[in-house]
Amino acid sequence: MQQVVIIGASHGGAEAAIALRTQGWEGKILLVGDEPTLPYQRPPLSKGYFHQAVTDQQLLIKKPSLYEKAKVEVMLGESVTAIDKVNKSISLASGLSISFDYLIIATGARARKLSIPGSDLSCINYLRTLADADKIISQVNAKSHLLVVGAGYIGLEIAASASKLGAKVTVLESFPRVLSRVTNEQMSEFYQNLHAQHGVDIKLNSGVTEFRRSGERYVAVLPDGEELTFDSAVIGIGVIPNIELAELAGLECENGIVVDNKTMTSEPGIFAIGDVSNHPNPFYQRQIRLESVPNAMEQAKVAAATICGKEKTHDAFPWFWSDQFDVKLQTAGLSQGYDSTVIRGDIAAKKFALFYLKEGKVIAVDAINSPKDFMKAKMLIPTGISIPESKLADTSSDWFE
Repeated sequence: MQQVVIIGASHGGAEAAIALRTQGWEGKILLVGDEPTLPYQRPPLSKGYFHQAVTDQQLLIKKPSLYEKAKVEVMLGESVTAIDKVNKSISLASGLSISFDYLIIATGARARKLSIPGSDLSCINYLRTLADADKIISQVNAKSHLLVVGAGYIGLEIAASASKLGAKVTVLESFPRVLSRVTNEQMSEFYQNLHAQHGVDIKLNSGVTEFRRSGERYVAVLPDGEELTFDSAVIGIGVIPNIELAELAGLECENGIVVDNKTMTSEPGIFAIGDVSNHPNPFYQRQIRLESVPNAMEQAKVAAATICGKEKTHDAFPWFWSDQFDVKLQTAGLSQGYDSTVIRGDIAAKKFALFYLKEGKVIAVDAINSPKDFMKAKMLIPTGISIPESKLADTSSDWFE
C-alpha cells in the first residue's frame, strides 16, 4: 500500500494529513513531529494562551479522535535526520528508516538567535513552541520586568500580553520605528503610541550588546553603555526557515524550499508547504515565503489534492492578523513597493484602514478594528482594482461600491 509521509506536526502538516483523506487518498498517512504534543495553534502562544484566555487543549488544531477516524498515524517526539530522495525514505534520530511514495515537508521555521555575551543565560527566551511559551509565562508576573528584544509583531504581542499580566515591559528595537519591515511610518507611530498608553517602554534605535547576571536578576548592556536590570527576556528578531533536510537531500532552496504552484519541490513527489516554502505568487509576480497560518493551510490542501491526482493550484492571496491590547490588526496583501498611502477612518478612535497603493492600484491594506475594510480588500485587491485616493479616504461612502 502506498504511503504519504508528512514531516512536521504543524498547521500545514495537520491540515495536509486530514485533507489527503478527504480528497480521496486510500493509502497510508504518517505524520511525524519532533514535539511530544499533537499539532497545535501557534499564534495564540503570544496572545490568548499567554494571558490564560486559551488553554492548551483549546490550542489543538484537530481532536485526537479525528486523526484516528481519518486513519492518520501520528508519530510524536521523533526527529527526522535525513531525506533520501533516490530511495524514497526518511531516517529518524531513533534509527528507524521509513519509506514513502510521496513526501510533504512542513518543517516551518525556527527563531533567529542572538549571539552576544550572555545570550545563553537561562533568562533568555525565544517563542516558537508550547514549551517555550510555558517557560516564558512562568517567568512573568506583576512583580517582574520583562525585556523584549525586537519590535516586530511577535515582540509587540508578547509585550502587550505581559503588560496585561501586570509586568513591567521594556522593548528594544534597533530600527528607528517599530514594525519597520512591514508597515509605514503612520502605522508604526500608532503602535508606538498604543504601547506607550499601556505603560510599555519602547526604546528605538537601540539594541543589546551583552547580558549578565546581577544577583537574583539580570542586566542588559545597551550600545550606548546604558544598563537595564530585568528578570527575563524574550528575543524576537525574526525566524530562519528549516531547510536543512531539504538542502542535504539536494532539493532546490533559496530563502526556503523552492516550490511550484502545486507546492511541488524540484523533486517530483516531494512537496513543501507553510513557512518553509518559497512559492510563486501570481498577483505580485514573484516568489515569496510567507510566515502565515492561512498560507500553510491553503498549501496543505493543494499538496493533498495534487497527490490525489486532482488539478489544484496555490494562488491564495496573503493575509495576516495581530492582536495587541484592544486592537485587532488584519492585513491583506504585501505592502512592499508601495508609492502612496491613504488613511480611511479615525486613527485616534483606533478604527481605521491604511491602504497601500502602487501606480494607482491598491496592493495591500492594514485594517485596525475595521473588519469590513479588510474583508472587501482581501477580495478586491487580487483583481487589480484601481480606486481614486479621494474615494478611499471618504468615510461617507463605501470605497468598494
